[in-house]
Amino acid sequence: MHARLLNAPSPPSSASSSNSGRPCRVSWKTRLARGAPASPPPPPPPLSLRAQASMQPATPEGHGGPPVHGVSNTVVGVLGGGQLGKMLCQAASQMGVKVVILDPLEDCPASSVCSEHVVGSFNDGDTVREFAKRCGVLTVEIEHVDAATLEKLEKQGVDCEPKASTIMIIQDKYRQKDHFSKFGIPLPDFIEVDTLQSIEKAGEMFSYPLMVKSKRLAYDGRGNAVAQRKEELSSVVASLGGFEHGLYVERWTPFVKELSVIVARSRDGSTVCYPVVETIHMDNICHVVKAPADVSDKIKKLATSVAEEAIKSLEGAGVFAVELFLTEDDQILLNEVAPRPHNSGHHTIESCYTSQYEQHLRAILGLPLGDPSMKAPAAIMYNILGEDEGEAGFILAHQLIERALNIPGASVHWYAKPEMRKQRKMGHITIVGHSKVSVKERLDKLLQSDTYDPNKVSPRVAIIMGSDSDLPVMKDAALMLTKFNIPFELTIVSAHRTPERMYDFAKSAKDRGVEVIIAGAGGAAHLPGMVASLTSLPVIGVPIETKSLKGVDSLLSIVQMPSDAFAFCVV
Repeated sequence: MHARLLNAPSPPSSASSSNSGRPCRVSWKTRLARGAPASPPPPPPPLSLRAQASMQPATPEGHGGPPVHGVSNTVVGVLGGGQLGKMLCQAASQMGVKVVILDPLEDCPASSVCSEHVVGSFNDGDTVREFAKRCGVLTVEIEHVDAATLEKLEKQGVDCEPKASTIMIIQDKYRQKDHFSKFGIPLPDFIEVDTLQSIEKAGEMFSYPLMVKSKRLAYDGRGNAVAQRKEELSSVVASLGGFEHGLYVERWTPFVKELSVIVARSRDGSTVCYPVVETIHMDNICHVVKAPADVSDKIKKLATSVAEEAIKSLEGAGVFAVELFLTEDDQILLNEVAPRPHNSGHHTIESCYTSQYEQHLRAILGLPLGDPSMKAPAAIMYNILGEDEGEAGFILAHQLIERALNIPGASVHWYAKPEMRKQRKMGHITIVGHSKVSVKERLDKLLQSDTYDPNKVSPRVAIIMGSDSDLPVMKDAALMLTKFNIPFELTIVSAHRTPERMYDFAKSAKDRGVEVIIAGAGGAAHLPGMVASLTSLPVIGVPIETKSLKGVDSLLSIVQMPSDAFAFCVV
């Protein structure tokens, strides 16, 4: 076992300096209380004694030394110190909860914000066992840990959340699929393959293209490959490390959207679910998360139900991410599960009443679960991925960050990873706003994509109508604005057929530079009044003559609007 505990710089010693940069055995010293007089440091004890002193078992409460006066006195131990561990520590700091992490990298993202950092491998059984002595509850921010040791620790009374059995199921994606199939969770068809003959037979069963996956250590695009035809099978298998690496195949799923649901499960087994989000991937890596997902209520309920049932089949408390496929025929199929906070839940820090990180701490500590609902109507999350290697990549990333600082509602999260690589997750940006349209437009502006032209003149007037049948009347407004060289936009927005689009349009109009809205009121006569109730902009209502009431209903609807609704009428 090689581990070192960092909560302050380790005292110099000849033993540690002779290790040639390799992590020495555990060495540490406590921080002084603020304002306390410093005393001369004692001479460093022999290495073995320092190791013994730093790894003494914690008290039954899981905390040694001065008590932690926060939401909970239980010390949380986290296996892994990446960006998820960092954001978990940040949430814990707000709650006054002490978090210690185990990670092999001295400068891992969580090292700057945790209470203590033990430098060591979370895949080394001895290191994990010693680390567990410092903790009241043990959890993970990465599932690729030594689950066998966790299982042994549980038998010895160590509190692990989620349970080792869950980690073991999730670690092996074939075992994961097999587990969920036994509980009736809808999945794509799958089968294990271990020879060229077996994978050729799978290709005949499922047809092509054929998704080939590694059972273990597959994430962020790694461990997946597609065979377009039989002749590609050998090269695809070789690219994944061969059959000895452990492979299975899935029937190709022609999905229309990828969805995700964050599910929190408490110690008593109760669950709460976050709103369904849409994830947009490129090269099998998540780039964008849209919250909430733009799908029907029926699909949202189905996705939430599938996610909740899947998590109820597992053991232990914490936050889980359930990734799903929405198919062309409105089926929801489970793709995979993560037993920890997840990329698709980063937006919850800014957009929800309880972030997924605070929720994970609440769950594993036995505290009441928080409200998972969104406090902002819409949010969009963009992953900052490495666009180049080394310093060139850092320059591009920081140019993006500089632009983000000028975007309303944008929050930047930089993970402080010391090494830049292409496609590596280096940070993320979350934009919150009052509509899906507004946050998407802000993201387009941030990325300077094709849909955003900085030289394009923004419309000052918006002309809207319930259907194109209203155009013969409303086109006169467009002609007049053109005559006076006033930039405008013209679009169809229906108060009763597309109420969500109407809401997004009205809420985002002012941010887009619109100063006046001209709304046609046809048969339903709802549009001017509904839009006026959602924006502070002046709304000019135009009654459209109908066959039944000749437009009188539209006229009366507009003129009876309260004065504070800013609805005017043009006859």
